[in-house]
Amino acid sequence: MLILAADVGTGTQDILLFNSEKEVENSLLMVMPAPTQIIAKKVRKATKKGKTIVFTGNIMGGGPSTFAIRAHLKAGFPVYATEQAALTINDNIEKVKAFGIQIISEAEAKKLASEENTQEIVMQDFDPVSTSTALSAFEVQMPANFAVAVQDHGNAPEKSNRIYRFELLRELIDKGGELENFVYRPEEIPEAFTRMKAQADSLLKAAGNRKTKVVFMDTGPAAIFGALTDPAAVQPSVVVNIGNGHTLGALVNENRIMAVFEHHTFLMDPEKLQEYIIKLADGKLGFDKVFEDGGHGAYRKEISGFEQIGFEQVRSILVTGPKREILEKLSESEIRKEISNKLHFAAPFGSMMLSGCFGLLAGFLEKYPEPSINLINH
Repeated sequence: MLILAADVGTGTQDILLFNSEKEVENSLLMVMPAPTQIIAKKVRKATKKGKTIVFTGNIMGGGPSTFAIRAHLKAGFPVYATEQAALTINDNIEKVKAFGIQIISEAEAKKLASEENTQEIVMQDFDPVSTSTALSAFEVQMPANFAVAVQDHGNAPEKSNRIYRFELLRELIDKGGELENFVYRPEEIPEAFTRMKAQADSLLKAAGNRKTKVVFMDTGPAAIFGALTDPAAVQPSVVVNIGNGHTLGALVNENRIMAVFEHHTFLMDPEKLQEYIIKLADGKLGFDKVFEDGGHGAYRKEISGFEQIGFEQVRSILVTGPKREILEKLSESEIRKEISNKLHFAAPFGSMMLSGCFGLLAGFLEKYPEPSINLINH
């Protein structure tokens, strides 16, 4: 079986082509610029040339692309967008208009894009055409099975997306916190996950009539469950994914996420992160503390028998993600002893950057079981 897993982040999109007939370590992989970084670069080029921009396509990740769009507007150049593309910038279309972006129909966008000195930019998270083109250069064909992760804040026009995203995470933990709670076939994606649904629609459309099997996950949980495939993952564990945009930590026991915090990576430092790890495990990290510091929040599910598990009972601390140097480059004196005794920098199947992809593979096999495939490393 061939499965293409794509973990779409803020800095990179990590792509793995898994072949069940080979060792997992022989999977083909690519670590490429994130779609939002690509869009931002296109916008900056248009700004330098003084071009009008027309955004079409669908909802995707913002961040860098949104900053570039605002800079384009500030420079005095027009920006147009279809409503679906505009939702990338903000869930509230009126706020998008207030930025100076003009909302137009699909027909108007098509006509405007053909005019001189106008550049059309298509909004899309995972681009199967670009991936297929890259693979074909090496005589590799795209598979019919996909697992894709994007970070979805949910659709909350009148609420802080930090609060709403965390409410969605909390609901999934309350449902049990197992891998199956975080994985969706296209028809199972909740209405609130508009970015995920948009990607499902575009991917299925691109696949045409092929018998495509697809699952979707959020990037944070994908990385958590992927890191758990590392042999050093002895539970109860605290797993921390330090991504380019966000840092998510989870307390995991019996393969269930029981507590979680999420923050913005640029606001984290070694001292704060170590404090969060210990307090999360001890049940002393409150939502307000993280939210008021600029993060998304923290939550711990209390169930019978779980309240006895604290930091002392944690057997391993697994750290993964492209910004893991926050802890990795510390001197011995800078790492708290109680943490260093349990600390491991996870690299499942030898690939730290692919933690999310391995979580996606595990999620795919949860929805489409294949008894012959085993993701246990040793």
